[in-house]
Amino acid sequence: MALRLHKAILLVTAKMASRADALAAVLSEAHIKVTRVNLANEHDFSALGDVMLDVAAGHAGEDIALNVTGGTKLMALAAQSVAQAAGWRVFYVDVDTDEVIWLGRENQRKKLAAQLRLPHYLKGYGFQLSEGIARPPAERRHNELLKTLIGQIGSLEAPLGQLNFLAQEAETRKSLTIELTDEQQDSRGLEALLRNFASAGVLAVNDRTIKFTSEEDRIFANGGWLEHHVYQTVSNLHGALGLRDKAANLVVVDQSDVKNELDVAFLAKNRLFIIECKTARMDSTRAPKANDTLFKLSEVCRRVGGLGTRGMLASYRPLAESEKKLAHALGINVVASSELARLEERLKDWVKG
Repeated sequence: MALRLHKAILLVTAKMASRADALAAVLSEAHIKVTRVNLANEHDFSALGDVMLDVAAGHAGEDIALNVTGGTKLMALAAQSVAQAAGWRVFYVDVDTDEVIWLGRENQRKKLAAQLRLPHYLKGYGFQLSEGIARPPAERRHNELLKTLIGQIGSLEAPLGQLNFLAQEAETRKSLTIELTDEQQDSRGLEALLRNFASAGVLAVNDRTIKFTSEEDRIFANGGWLEHHVYQTVSNLHGALGLRDKAANLVVVDQSDVKNELDVAFLAKNRLFIIECKTARMDSTRAPKANDTLFKLSEVCRRVGGLGTRGMLASYRPLAESEKKLAHALGINVVASSELARLEERLKDWVKG
């Protein structure tokens, strides 16, 4: 039994007015006519029934299907009682399986034909994309470098910090070329790390001068490689995780023009998953403390994509026990330091959990 939607009637409570505005905008883009019916008191069963009866009377003879996936339980009960009397079909969307379940009809389950994409999902929660969707392709030149960076976590922390500093200084000076200090030039750890990045074509080293191949490569060297690794790992699990859509470096803007950056985001089980990637030290004056990062990520998850949104912090450096406890209290999953080598496994557990 297929759903062919031409018109939508939204039953809206005062609390859900802004969400209804956002949903109406998405439906209108899909050329679906939208009618809103405001509910004065969603806690009054009798009043809800009267509103539903008015809707039924105003659309007599039309083929109507009632969606009871959203709304309060009382709203669903009131709507179902009217639907039974009016002969409406009633369905529910199983968010875990993406199946439409027709209530009262045995074995009437069917996969949703259309797959919701990130732009429409975010717009449904009142957020716009200030830039396009980025889905960076895998680059074979990065493969060995990423294996080294993930496989030698711990021993590379110090030289990676030095490289982050150099890449940041290059951005500050608005130049792809930067000179090494005597101390940096004498660092064997940094020298070895630079050779690895040079082999991947990210930069070139000439005596005491570093030249990044491009601005994109400078960003890659300045911690962007972890975002790249996380995104490619998510991409490799597209089928296993049942992903609808995925993207990297999303910039979303709310109705107050407040921007939020999402390092990696994907849709699965009708939920938004957000991953924040950090390679810098979070206990220094040059970078936010881990607690600040966790609170910010928790707030972003609360605001963007609804209550079902889940957040993860992927950190190249380990977190203190107190920080792990805070992450747990905030509902943020943490994959840090040596745990990154098991990122695929951790992602599967996170999405299925």
